[in-house]
Amino acid sequence: MSLLNAVSLTKSFAGVHALNGVSFELREAEVHALVGENGAGKSTLIKIITGATEADSGRLEVRGRAIANHNPALAKSLGIAAIYQQPALFPELTVAENIALGAEQAGFWRRIDWTKRKSRAKELLKRINASIDPETLVSSLTMPEQQLVEIARALGADANILVMDEPTASLTDQEVGSLFGVIRELRAQQVGVIYISHRLDELFTIADRVTVLRDGDAITTRPMGEVDRPELIRLMVGRELSAVFPKRTVPVGETLLETRHLGCSAWRIRDVSLSVRAGEILGLAGLVGSGRSALACALFGLNPADEGQLLLRGKEVKIVNPTQAVRHGIAYVPEDRRRHGVILEMAVSVNTTLAILRTISKFGFLDFRAERAIAADFTKRLAVKTPSLFAPVGNLSGGNQQKVSLGRWLATNPSVIILDEPTQGIDVGAKAEIHRLMVDLAGRGLGVIMISSELPEILGMSDRIAVMHEGTIAGILERADATQEKVLALALGKN
Repeated sequence: MSLLNAVSLTKSFAGVHALNGVSFELREAEVHALVGENGAGKSTLIKIITGATEADSGRLEVRGRAIANHNPALAKSLGIAAIYQQPALFPELTVAENIALGAEQAGFWRRIDWTKRKSRAKELLKRINASIDPETLVSSLTMPEQQLVEIARALGADANILVMDEPTASLTDQEVGSLFGVIRELRAQQVGVIYISHRLDELFTIADRVTVLRDGDAITTRPMGEVDRPELIRLMVGRELSAVFPKRTVPVGETLLETRHLGCSAWRIRDVSLSVRAGEILGLAGLVGSGRSALACALFGLNPADEGQLLLRGKEVKIVNPTQAVRHGIAYVPEDRRRHGVILEMAVSVNTTLAILRTISKFGFLDFRAERAIAADFTKRLAVKTPSLFAPVGNLSGGNQQKVSLGRWLATNPSVIILDEPTQGIDVGAKAEIHRLMVDLAGRGLGVIMISSELPEILGMSDRIAVMHEGTIAGILERADATQEKVLALALGKN
């Protein structure tokens, strides 16, 4: 039985067609994958389904009944709930309070049963194997933990049509496995799930059918068993993609950065010894919470190391803040680009030059001509798709936002660049472009430290792989010797 039918939906923004007569069906007890590059129309379709925006033409049916004057409140009453890539939580409220906002019915004179609220939150978190205290403030949670709270909140709303937009973007393989268990449980309860993910390998594990969107058109809908990964990529991008991981061997030079028994007690980093050489991509793997991002922050001076040594080109240095790190030739592109990588409201030109304001200023005044010239150069070099240098970065796709963030730090002329989840939440075409840029950087003699939760990316792009477990290096693997099994074993502490 069909839970939801979108029939011939069209939608345009400022004369640009976002959807061109797209039809989509979700059945009971089905996981229906929705894929396509950024700009393909996925977000617009989901906004129409959830009532956030209205289609120009076409119709939406829920359980065979046509829906008129659709809006978010009506969507909720119809059992439609959504989990988005960027958690939409209230940071100053507790986990239990955030979950309650999505599940409890409001009433002017209704008294809050705090015990029941906490118990309900515990129950929902347990269903997805999330070890999170319901009384914890959301502001203190990591990004993966916030994602889990979002999932629990949606489950608490008793939705029978559940939209999952990149729900695993910040989750480890173990957490993804737990989430898939929850999805299978929901499917057994006749819930329909619309599943959006750029991690194509996940789709073959969890999805029943897949619909491909490209440039606002529905290209095809097929059972997952009738399509393989290369064909899915071809359908998405409209061309053969030569390599998602375009790794090539480049000459390896001197050791640029080395740590000897480095530690940061505040972030539980201890006894970290590793090195990265010119022309090398060093993959940093491990489960979420293993200390990967904390180590990156220590190297960049955000959380200064308090033990051990840090050497740059063989010379010991002390880095206690990012300014010193930049002066020593270290750049850091953080995991959460929307919060820490770019300033969404500011223009592409401003974002690109934020890290070098001293360089393009004279007597305290910014040289706008130099700013535009540098931004134009990096926009061209990185193939950033933007209508102009003055467009707000928030208007760009995720892949182009990541390129702007990368351009900002390349403008500092670093010798070592740390990339934390560089392709998280971007489509397969943009992912391949970022990977090519990484190879190009290595080819220019930079040392690249790449943190990633995606094992295929770690294995496909790294020359060596350092695996972290409980705040230290559990082992380092050469590219030729690395396998998923070996990386996972080290990440789990099984030497």
